[in-house]
Amino acid sequence: MASPLRFSAWSLLRRAFDGAWPEQWRTPELRAAYDVVIVGAGGHGLATAYYLASEHGIQNVAVLDKGWLGGGNTGRNTTIIRSNYLWDESAAIYEHALKLWEGLSRALNYNVMYSPRGVMMLAHNLHDVRVFRRHVHANRLQGIDNEWLEPEQAKAFCPPLDIGGGVRYPVLGAALQRRGGVARHDAVAWGYARAANALGVDIIQNCEVTGITRDAAGGVTAVETTRGVVRTRKIGVVAAGHTSVLMEMAGVRMPLESFPLQALVSEPVKPVLPCVVMSNTIHAYISQSDKGELVIGAGTDVYTSYSQAGGPHIAAHTLEAVCELFPTFRRLRMLRNWGGIVDVTPDRSPIIGLTPVPGLFVNCGWGTGGFKATPSSGHVFAATIAGGQPHPIAAPFSLDRFRTGRLIDEAAAAAVSH
Repeated sequence: MASPLRFSAWSLLRRAFDGAWPEQWRTPELRAAYDVVIVGAGGHGLATAYYLASEHGIQNVAVLDKGWLGGGNTGRNTTIIRSNYLWDESAAIYEHALKLWEGLSRALNYNVMYSPRGVMMLAHNLHDVRVFRRHVHANRLQGIDNEWLEPEQAKAFCPPLDIGGGVRYPVLGAALQRRGGVARHDAVAWGYARAANALGVDIIQNCEVTGITRDAAGGVTAVETTRGVVRTRKIGVVAAGHTSVLMEMAGVRMPLESFPLQALVSEPVKPVLPCVVMSNTIHAYISQSDKGELVIGAGTDVYTSYSQAGGPHIAAHTLEAVCELFPTFRRLRMLRNWGGIVDVTPDRSPIIGLTPVPGLFVNCGWGTGGFKATPSSGHVFAATIAGGQPHPIAAPFSLDRFRTGRLIDEAAAAAVSH
């Protein structure tokens, strides 16, 4: 296998003149057998394959996707990154991710455009104030940065924000994580794909899994695909909203529901929004992309569905609230909106680890917060698959917690989980 292009200022300058840009990853033929098969070529699946190869020496890995690389939720989210969760278990996995984000471009030799511009979470009522102050104190005990801002301080940090009275959603304060921010979702998928490919991982696009084969003892032996049967003794399912469908192929019932989640972007404008602003009360969050678009996210639709559309009233409600918080944005035109399919657990925390089926591992249930966890999710899931037992950070997120009752209820902690 040819060595991949090593990006540097010199290589970029040289390639700009000669135009000889090589493919960033191969288009291999599907082989008959692999040591590990990862189902889902989104950020989490690609990260898992990369860490399997780079940290555990397992390079005979296939990543299968029924569509194209990064074409699911990885390419459809609003790219927010933060780690200021309430419960210790959640804070640990998201803080692990944030630390990996800080050095990810260098590790992958690919600019993922991580921008720690700060994530500010607005409080609109007494309940919000109490919840976010509680988060601030909990995060300080966890060694995670988070601070409380009074309304005037929030306005100073984000000048377009309206903190005046007479609105439905008055700003009573905000919690700010300065290390939080955004990254470029496509670049994250491409960076992990390129790095995994360089280590020998096969990324197979347009290859849908149609069945999972088990032996007499119940362990997995192969996956059936639209391109043929692939033998393997280890399968990692990382398929977001379609996880339940895939796990049912192995006879495993998952405590998941799938909902549409919508986002939209405005026409591009000059830099106007210096940070990420979130509001749990109105289920809205907004940031500005490097192209100048305002990227706006809404809450999940209220009905379960595998649709990637969503109800128009959800986006309309979100835009009404955003225009109250930021009156200067009222004149902007919306360019487009879209939806993704999020998989949600009863406690709004992910499931990472082993299943009752030997050799079958699952990583799912990230709901609306999956993108920010991409590096840590792949890192701990790879360790779990390689070692056959949960990584310490992933251990609390076992499927078994829904039997024992040891839930990690971030929904109750924050009223919403983003």
